[in-house]
Amino acid sequence: MASASPRRRELLSALFDTFEVIVSNVDEEALFVTPAEEGAQRVAKAKALEVARIAPEALVIAADTAVVVDSAVLQKPADAKDARRMLRMLSGRTHKVVTAVAVAFQGRCHTAVEMTEVDFARMTDEQIRRYVATGEPMDKAGAYGIQGRASIFITGIRGCYFNVVGLPLHRLGVLLEEQGLDIWKGQPGERS
Repeated sequence: MASASPRRRELLSALFDTFEVIVSNVDEEALFVTPAEEGAQRVAKAKALEVARIAPEALVIAADTAVVVDSAVLQKPADAKDARRMLRMLSGRTHKVVTAVAVAFQGRCHTAVEMTEVDFARMTDEQIRRYVATGEPMDKAGAYGIQGRASIFITGIRGCYFNVVGLPLHRLGVLLEEQGLDIWKGQPGERS
């Protein structure tokens, strides 16, 4: 897995008993373009290909997530002030979470994108301040973690929950199966 995200590692462990994490050094901000679907795919593919060069025999899985509200793309906040700005944008509104998944194996790299709509309750400035003070928003696209304390602000979701966490497992499973990879063997890289 080409990701430092503990949430993605936890989700991937639902599919594979064992795997290795090799974090890519891709400059995500420099590679990201809009629209978000294209930017996320570009970043996920770059991460997968970089790690595939390091471990050419491995099945490499990478992902990139962005949050989109209106036409604004929200990635990870730069600091607490930026996190508060993002949360004010999300407050009382519906936004989209876009995650691209890339799978590199045997010289090939395939990508897919998942989109989920998330409804946020209206948040007071005090709620935003206190949530940001927990530190939870700082390493997450859109400045929130649906699986953490921000869960109390989520009023609805349409689509894949795991996508919002950062790794759409169904989309990943389909992508692996389309390439003839058998996730049921429990061994990354084995062909069916």
